[in-house]
Amino acid sequence: MEKTPDGTSVGVEDPYEHVGVCDHLTGDGTCRFAFDRFEADPAFARARRADDYACPVVDADGDWETWKECPHFRSTATDRECARCGLEEKRMAHDPDRPLLEEHHLSYADGSESSHELTVYLCRWCHAKVHNSWAKITDDATPDPEAVAALEDRRGREQDELGFDTARERWADERDGRKREDGREE
Repeated sequence: MEKTPDGTSVGVEDPYEHVGVCDHLTGDGTCRFAFDRFEADPAFARARRADDYACPVVDADGDWETWKECPHFRSTATDRECARCGLEEKRMAHDPDRPLLEEHHLSYADGSESSHELTVYLCRWCHAKVHNSWAKITDDATPDPEAVAALEDRRGREQDELGFDTARERWADERDGRKREDGREE
């Protein structure tokens, strides 16, 4: 199984089996990296420009068969659910609570090959299980009870925010709890 630089497991044998298309790929099959970041790899960009910026992996006449072959391949997760247990993200605006999902790197630069950024999302609980045990991303897993409780708590707070109180009700709540400076109720 692939390992992090610290020696913990990343939860997969082959990271490329668990990623989507390249982040630099446009909808029409061209390589945005070669167009937008020409100075980062001029030889690569010139080769792409000569081929109308076609991605050599998705192009039927392309030179490469897999994403591994592209020196600038990057696949970062965009779906907002845990790749292992399916727990969905629930973010609360202006809330300092820790996110339910964390970006999990499937590959780490080891110096011998080109470094590809490959990530998926895992909930905090699955993330810990993958790094601290032999758990795999492909395991048939259900969300941890603590994860479900955290998700439901956020959903409840979200529903409370959507509730409607009239101004009279809000002021009545504030007046009920307010006391005059002399300690007597107003």
